[in-house]
Amino acid sequence: MASATVDLEFFFDPVCPWAWITSRWVKEVQQLRQYSVTWRPISLKVLNANNTADWYNDQYKRWHSMGHEALRIAAHLESTLGNQAVDAMYTACGIESHANRRRDDFAASTEEFMSEVLTKAGLDPSLVRFAFDESLDSFIVAETELALSRTGRDVGTPIMTFKPGAENEGSFFGPVIARIPRGDEALRLWDAVETLATTPGVAELKRSLRASPVFD
Repeated sequence: MASATVDLEFFFDPVCPWAWITSRWVKEVQQLRQYSVTWRPISLKVLNANNTADWYNDQYKRWHSMGHEALRIAAHLESTLGNQAVDAMYTACGIESHANRRRDDFAASTEEFMSEVLTKAGLDPSLVRFAFDESLDSFIVAETELALSRTGRDVGTPIMTFKPGAENEGSFFGPVIARIPRGDEALRLWDAVETLATTPGVAELKRSLRASPVFD
């Protein structure tokens, strides 16, 4: 999927609110600098397939399952309509589930929620049937493994690959940000993260404190 004309690959699970905020920062910078972005799946359900921790309860499992189901639709869109359709679906899904705070609607019925999302994205709502097509799982698993091969396994979503295919290609998990930077602030953060990602030898920069997510 990578090519010399792609500036960034963004691996997302649509259920993750942190990935959503980071993705809207990416969209902000994309508009300001006309960058080319490819949207690729990474599944939190796959990442947590062997998770036996107490916190990984039925609610988390449902959240990750519905994100995986949405990624199946994205996988079908990628193979039939191209990455712009994936972008449109992810944007509509994020607006409804995160910005409009409708995660419970998503959890109640993937079919009803994603049918509405597809319509809002300008896509055929009948494509929701692919949410339950397990034949698409091999593609999602392969994409998830590719993302992890670039960062190591002890990470989540988003994973971003700067300059894919170039000699100075670099990938990082994150950045995890609590609000969407805009304008010059967005560009300053982008330049800093891109520099870290594409500088040889840089492995990790982290703090665990997080503010509550703001989707505006």
